[in-house]
Amino acid sequence: MDDLTNLSTTSSVSTYWWRTMLANVGATAQTLVQLFKLRVVLLLLIAAAGGAVIGAAGWPGGKELLILMITGGLSASGASALNQYLERERDSQMTRTRQRPFPSGQITNPAAVLITSMVMIATGVFGAAIFNPELAFFNALGAAIYVGIYTLWLKPRSVVNIVIGGAAGSCAVLSGGAAAGAWNEPSTLALAGLLFLWTPVHFWSLAMAYQKDYANASFPMLPVHISGKQAAGWVAVHTFGTGIIAIILASHPNMGWLYLIPSVLSTLRLGMLTYRLYRDPSPQIAYSLFKFSNMYLGILLLLAIIDLIWL
Repeated sequence: MDDLTNLSTTSSVSTYWWRTMLANVGATAQTLVQLFKLRVVLLLLIAAAGGAVIGAAGWPGGKELLILMITGGLSASGASALNQYLERERDSQMTRTRQRPFPSGQITNPAAVLITSMVMIATGVFGAAIFNPELAFFNALGAAIYVGIYTLWLKPRSVVNIVIGGAAGSCAVLSGGAAAGAWNEPSTLALAGLLFLWTPVHFWSLAMAYQKDYANASFPMLPVHISGKQAAGWVAVHTFGTGIIAIILASHPNMGWLYLIPSVLSTLRLGMLTYRLYRDPSPQIAYSLFKFSNMYLGILLLLAIIDLIWL
């Protein structure tokens, strides 16, 4: 009987230990996902892959893609962590960002994050330079625009912050083109232009949904300083440009119906949501547009990649 009791106690302790360990691993993983903005980085890597595939008009090469994913992932993740390090005080003033690792107290050593993020950026840039200097240039340019021009300079000072900041996303596409040796191909440049125009649609709709948040943190986002109707109008201008380029990309000689039909339908959906926002610039509709804009970009990129590689 005592043996059975001891066995039961041992089993309970073992189960508790495993559950605690798994909970700690899960919490750590969640912190890392938030700190390095890995969901955003994943989208940027898909954009980079899209630039590589479109530039090569097909499969760009396994080695080239691997180098692109590793170096691009390091530099983008490092820049994202550095962005959160620099904005940690303002993040604590916003409901949307209050649970991020810095303001929530999950990170107790900011200096370690600062050093780690800079090492990651440097590794992503210099690691790429060993194989492809053009890829290294665009990795460095993307990080410099996001951290230096957007985070440090424009975001706290100018209502056009995200317009220029959108160039960081374009650099992801151009890095993909560089990995394939075709960053200056017209189709690669067109996709980079699409990312540039898409970014204000994405972030201005988010800023409209969290207008009070950005005002409390003293970020001069465009929707904070103009009326909802005017902000929706500027979103519409960029939606129109994004949609035009999305359709133009279908003229790529190796692109087929798999890309064309869903891209047209998705663009119409994006336009309808933008029109609804203009009619009623409410936070709810703005957030719906923000969420769909993520899906929209993912659809375009993945279908372009699949269409060019397998069909």
